[in-house]
Amino acid sequence: MHTVDLDLHIEELTKVEGAATVDVKVRNGKVEKLTFGITEYKRFYTQAMRGKSITALPQLLARVCGTCSNAHLLCSIEACERALGITPTPQSQILKRLTMYGLNIRDHALHLYLFVSPDLVGKDNFLSFDENIPEEHEMLHDAFDIKAAGNHLAQLVAGRSVHALFPTIGGFIKIPTQETKQPIIDELKKVRPAVLRLIKTFKECDWSFDRKTRYMGMSADHYSFLEGEIISDDGQRITEEDYHNHLEHVVIPYSQASGYMHDNESYMVGSLARMNLSREKLHPQTQKDASDAIALFPSTNIYHNNLAQAIETLHCVDDAIELLEGNTFAKEEIPKPVFKEGTGIGVVEAPRGMLYHRVHIGDDGKVIDGDIVVPTGQNQINIEEDLHTMIQQMLDDGVEDKEKIQSELEKLIRAYDPCMSCASHFLRLNWQEL
Repeated sequence: MHTVDLDLHIEELTKVEGAATVDVKVRNGKVEKLTFGITEYKRFYTQAMRGKSITALPQLLARVCGTCSNAHLLCSIEACERALGITPTPQSQILKRLTMYGLNIRDHALHLYLFVSPDLVGKDNFLSFDENIPEEHEMLHDAFDIKAAGNHLAQLVAGRSVHALFPTIGGFIKIPTQETKQPIIDELKKVRPAVLRLIKTFKECDWSFDRKTRYMGMSADHYSFLEGEIISDDGQRITEEDYHNHLEHVVIPYSQASGYMHDNESYMVGSLARMNLSREKLHPQTQKDASDAIALFPSTNIYHNNLAQAIETLHCVDDAIELLEGNTFAKEEIPKPVFKEGTGIGVVEAPRGMLYHRVHIGDDGKVIDGDIVVPTGQNQINIEEDLHTMIQQMLDDGVEDKEKIQSELEKLIRAYDPCMSCASHFLRLNWQEL
């Protein structure tokens, strides 16, 4: 019989968007209360949208997040185009795909190398890696090579890797040329072996925590980050326009972020969900070279979100190479918007999961109102449920060591990749034992 009594207070989990807290109350070996609250998330940007010109809105909303600003940019553009009745050209859709690939390559590498890999080798942080240890030397150089490739792809296609300049409502103001494409194609091919090593690393990782939940993501005729239906692992199919109608907004009193349920159930969005739902649509070359890793899906192991991100990185590299080699881009005229009252919905797969933008404009082209639902908010309730289950399992297994519990909590929250800025030191626990 375990009779441990513990009070845990995690004061701050630093993220790009703000901070979060975790509070746990354990009595007689049972978790009586656990709360996961995002404490600096609400910045009232949906209120700030009102009265702004729709033509300026995408660049304004890109500032919601520095890490995945280009996902917000493209999601807002999609919503604005639909509100204005503008249909993007096939070339614009290809350039948007390439923009998302640059974002994912850079962002997944940031998470997997800088935030997660120190735990794999028992180091405090990525800067503690030793150049004289071959494994760590290789990981250091692979990290920056892959991140650079993602940055350079985004710069080529979108103008910048963060807060891109070229995508706009109705198209791209500048396009890649044949001369500027080739160095990026060569760089993507060069980093491909490093991405395969990354997949191998996380395939061989023995971390495990399983809890069945619902998985939701976008599905198209290819492994899509931009278009398609929204599907779940129970077979439900929802249009982008109808997505929000299936979400239950949950006010969490100890969190500044809204939580969400889907048909009265918690759910997960992100790489693990996408891989569970659409792995057969990955690029053919990715399916061939990462077949052993892909065979581990569908999975309910949250740590396989890391593996899924590594596989997605390879897909983004492979499809980007094919799109750049197979297309010649030409300057297209940007259509002039005709203002009329309307509402537009945009849904994209940001690195951490589905991102939703809604915009309602008037006849003057000014925003009347809008809404944004981000992946971290959607995952919030699921994270809390996972933490509760994990701590209880550890207590039932007789684990009472403070450092061990803290380490496992950190790893679990990191697996969701909820926009943390400095994951190596994001947990600070104050313990009180009765």
